[in-house]
Amino acid sequence: MSEQKLEPQVGWNGKPPGTTSWDGSVTEAGTSMRSYYGRPVIKPPVWQWEIPVYFFTGGLAGAAAVLSAGARLGGNRVLARRMAYAGAVADAVSPVLLMADLGRPERFLNMLRVFKITSPMSVGSWILTASSATSIAGGALEALGLMPRAKLAAQAVSTVLGPPMTTYTAVLIADTAVPAWHEARHELPFVFALGSAASAGAVGTMIAPARCAGPARRLAIGGVAGGLVAEQVMEKRLGLVGEPYSKGLSGKLMKASKALAATGAALVALGGKQKPRQSIAGASLIFAGEVLLRWGVFKAGDASARDPRFTVEPQRERADQDGSQATSRGPVAAVAPAKESQK
Repeated sequence: MSEQKLEPQVGWNGKPPGTTSWDGSVTEAGTSMRSYYGRPVIKPPVWQWEIPVYFFTGGLAGAAAVLSAGARLGGNRVLARRMAYAGAVADAVSPVLLMADLGRPERFLNMLRVFKITSPMSVGSWILTASSATSIAGGALEALGLMPRAKLAAQAVSTVLGPPMTTYTAVLIADTAVPAWHEARHELPFVFALGSAASAGAVGTMIAPARCAGPARRLAIGGVAGGLVAEQVMEKRLGLVGEPYSKGLSGKLMKASKALAATGAALVALGGKQKPRQSIAGASLIFAGEVLLRWGVFKAGDASARDPRFTVEPQRERADQDGSQATSRGPVAAVAPAKESQK
């Protein structure tokens, strides 16, 4: 039996697969390379389509609860009742979407075994559970006309949990290492909250009679206007890291979201109570625009995680800034921390 000589495989760069084509010194590599050999530094999100849809339905549920409470306090019982139903439906769908992404329902239940105030995921899980339970209960009792005190108590709790429902998903993704999400941690909660308000106003405009939908129309227009400003501020402040919000698939989704929302808000404003069909058409555009907003943010995070530039270059800039600040403080100030650490 003849011996077979094993030859090492050669990759496209003339070296064995898995090795780098870098031919310079280690020192030169450490000071000049702008990525981890062209590969992603962090892993992209593994979430599927259920999560961006959940971002939308969860925010809609929270904003619907607040709009329902405001309409009830204003004596608009028709709008209050219909928004309670809309919020209950959105709150019923949200846990289903989350459990579908997790794969098994018991995984969601395991998230409720502890409550950790420093964990956005832990706090968010409890907010979602309490909001869903009270919103569904309040909507069911509203439809059946039973137990008015219990109904009001459930609706009050869901109203209190409404604002956190509109923002906690933004806090959750901003707490990750994904550059387009983490660097936008100051603006994303406002973007999500205002988008949720716009979507709730759009739903109210579509499902309530025109004579009762005034508060919903105003909320939709205000949410769109505020959301567009928040998105612009976010993208401008992010600089390089904000590139996925304006380029590629995620950029197209964001631009389509803005166009639909702005056009829809204009139609709602011009239609008003006198032209209900035009207002409903505008509300439909706002609704679609807010769905695309969640998808745009989701895809922007994925794109920024896959491109090492968005991870490496901001870190290098911060390192350069820290180095220049240390140099400007002088040798005494620069040595002081070392002395403290020795103590």
